[in-house]
Amino acid sequence: MEVPPGVAPPPVPQVKGQAGYGGFHHGISMLHGWLPQVLEFAAVLLLVLAFLRFRRRWWLLWAPLCVALGVGVAWGAWTFTNDEGLASDPAPALLWVCIGMSGAALGAVVLGWRSGPWWQQAAAVLALPVALVNTAVVLNQWVGYYPTAQAAWNALTAEPLPHQTSLDSLAGLRNTNVGTGRIVPVDIPESASHFKHRTEYVYLPPAWFAGDQPPALPVVMMIGGEFNTPSDWVRSGQIMPAVDDFAKANSGQAPILVYVDSGGSFNNDTECVNGPRGDAADHLTGDVPAYVESAFGASKDPAKWAAVGWSMGGTCAVDLAVMHPELLHTFVDIAGDQGPSSGTKEQSVRRLFGGDAAAWARFDPMTVMAAHGPYTDAVGLFDDLKPPQRQGGDNSRFRGPRPAADTRDGGGFGGQDNVFDTGEVGAADTLCREGRAVAIDCTVYTTEGGHTWQFAAAAFTASLPWLTGRLGLPTPSPSP
Repeated sequence: MEVPPGVAPPPVPQVKGQAGYGGFHHGISMLHGWLPQVLEFAAVLLLVLAFLRFRRRWWLLWAPLCVALGVGVAWGAWTFTNDEGLASDPAPALLWVCIGMSGAALGAVVLGWRSGPWWQQAAAVLALPVALVNTAVVLNQWVGYYPTAQAAWNALTAEPLPHQTSLDSLAGLRNTNVGTGRIVPVDIPESASHFKHRTEYVYLPPAWFAGDQPPALPVVMMIGGEFNTPSDWVRSGQIMPAVDDFAKANSGQAPILVYVDSGGSFNNDTECVNGPRGDAADHLTGDVPAYVESAFGASKDPAKWAAVGWSMGGTCAVDLAVMHPELLHTFVDIAGDQGPSSGTKEQSVRRLFGGDAAAWARFDPMTVMAAHGPYTDAVGLFDDLKPPQRQGGDNSRFRGPRPAADTRDGGGFGGQDNVFDTGEVGAADTLCREGRAVAIDCTVYTTEGGHTWQFAAAAFTASLPWLTGRLGLPTPSPSP
């Protein structure tokens, strides 16, 4: 089934991970089940034992100091998170409680080490690492970064990705039936950007291996969130089972997927711009396309290139499309902001552009679209989170429901206080409205769910058939 350009994709069921890929139901869940509950119980028990002292001086002086330390640490973490604009969904209250427990446990170790019997000293020493691990698990539950303990272990130990192979082995696979695609780690030269990046990855579908020469396949740049590694779409999003299933049903046809590095390090929020945090934009627009076209024979036609991004990456996808129509014509923005953001506008100008307001304007998609004027053959899809207050209300602007991200069996929780990030809510509507004014054919879908990797994976899976057709490849006919 060919999908006409500009036509939005139909809703499709969410595809979950499968055995062999570290899927949502493979291994011990870090989002639900017994492991988070046991860690929470152990953290509380050890903290109680560490505080269970019968000396008057302890309760009058040291215990209140430990509690004050815990409250101070929690407040400091909350303030820092809000000031830096680190969260799109507000964190669950349990996260701040766990951070406070970690601070109190630190106080119990420092202030209560030499008092009490040996078992109490041991409880105080153990309370801190267990409280920190519990906090990390609650944080992971919020964002859905590692669905299982196995996925976390694979990432921490740098285990190979599913069907990973080397560049050197590709020649031996030429003109063979590889069955499933291959993921290749690459070190893309940074000659155009001088952007220090980590290892990036390229997914080659089965169709790439057919014939004596690789076909000029279309390309999709896959961009992760604010805190990221280039492999996050595979390890955390766990999209490869869906990609493999799609390619199998489509006679091996699928786009080349390039898992790019937009940060250079895990906590470097570049927002894909050029600035004090690195020239990430030049890397994505200069280094990446030239290398992929040269190394893998990919199409050089901008109509055959697209960008898909999640959270910060969604903002990047829009920016790349409106700033560089000479490179790509299609984008999918999954829960992105209205523009590059690192806090308030004033903070963003200072942090991302060294205080240069003109540089901010050059990367602001609203400003860029207005200055550019009508685009040619530009198409975009926004998959936005549905704010709770709109449930059951007037949803006339929505083009049809999308499948909810599954937060019961494998999904992270996302924000739990029914308040959504103001930079995110309404961004899709605003960008699409302004895009239509300059001939960008865009569609807005909304999905109920949290701001998690599971939401991102479901949105990408839903858009893949449309995206493939949009880039000029055939797509499989729907099952009767």
